[in-house]
Amino acid sequence: MNTTDRREFIPRSIRHKVEELSSFYPCVLLTGARQVGKSTLLRHILPEGMRYITLDDYQLAEVAKGDPMGFLDAYEGPLCIDEIQHAPELFRAIKMKVDANRQSGMYWMTGSQRFHMMNGVSDSLAGRIGIVDLYSFSQRELCGDDSAAAFSPAEPRKSVCRASLCGIRELYERIWRGGYPAAVRHPDMVYDFFRDYVQTYLERDVRSLSQVGDLSAFMKLMRSAAMRTGQQLVYSDLARDAGVSPKTAMAWVSILQTSGILELLEPYHVNTTKRLAKTPKLYFTDTGLCCWLAGWRSADMLMESPFAGAILETWVYGQLVRSYANTGVRPGITYYRDLDGAEVDFVLEENGGVYPLEVKRSSAPSESDLRWCRKIPVATWAELKPPTVFCTAEQPRPMMQGAFAFPISGL
Repeated sequence: MNTTDRREFIPRSIRHKVEELSSFYPCVLLTGARQVGKSTLLRHILPEGMRYITLDDYQLAEVAKGDPMGFLDAYEGPLCIDEIQHAPELFRAIKMKVDANRQSGMYWMTGSQRFHMMNGVSDSLAGRIGIVDLYSFSQRELCGDDSAAAFSPAEPRKSVCRASLCGIRELYERIWRGGYPAAVRHPDMVYDFFRDYVQTYLERDVRSLSQVGDLSAFMKLMRSAAMRTGQQLVYSDLARDAGVSPKTAMAWVSILQTSGILELLEPYHVNTTKRLAKTPKLYFTDTGLCCWLAGWRSADMLMESPFAGAILETWVYGQLVRSYANTGVRPGITYYRDLDGAEVDFVLEENGGVYPLEVKRSSAPSESDLRWCRKIPVATWAELKPPTVFCTAEQPRPMMQGAFAFPISGL
């Protein structure tokens, strides 16, 4: 990996999309989990003449909530408003400002608590705002490749980032550390960072915005979810571990999902008589946080653990989603499982093609690893394409019948 001093600003791929949207829309909203680098990114690419303020300043937030139009008059645009979820009253006032003098790039905003923000955005700023999601660092960004290019299932060879290729030990070190900027810049403080991060998340986001009375039970549910990353979501299992009802577990998973901690991957469906799974799978968006919650304290222990396969799959999911998110696109990704036991880790649907993607903790995947990939049912208008297998090899290579072995470290 690039040995650049991590105290320097590391360019983010999504900046290209932010600037593109700002040239078209009056408003841009950058969302993402707490401490993934939203504020740092916008401050580094702030257009000349745009002011920056943060509503983490309690007094400013109170003024913005009490007199939103007066607040915007005092801070004349163009204006970047950080952590706008602290004053959602601003959305309607911003709409009035935009409608009175519509120009591109009037307001940039960030927010880490989408579950309270999105209603205000959809009600007030529909058609006036471009919204992008920022994740923690991708391994491409950390290796100096900040180009914004989504993974191409049709031409996987062209998607290999050669600068990030490495062996399995280094790969698991990246997985264990994750991509949060503070964990990347201070690798010796990873444990302390995640301990403080979770405490801050519980006390500031969960307690203040979601009326969760029992933070201890919520923490147990987070740990239980982390240990089930890459698995089908069973609310009764999470509820049992946390000592709450399945209904409460469902509500708490929704909080984790909408605040960017985890995502749910829906199963693949097609209009056939094939009996397919109906339950989503759960993935943490950052493997470092997931490992901390699941109790893995070193990359070496993680690599040799029963958790190694699930966290590898979680990493691949996260890198795939990042590659699309950094171009402003949400991929058409699902997973395939039928009731007879056939399973494919991911299915990407693009341009009429159905692309099976398999994850294997092997440096030499075989044709037998792809047996279910070639049997996925497809709609009459779609075409089943050759599969890609993500593996721990250090170099890409073609396989039989058009399949491709893709090094996970080069994703």
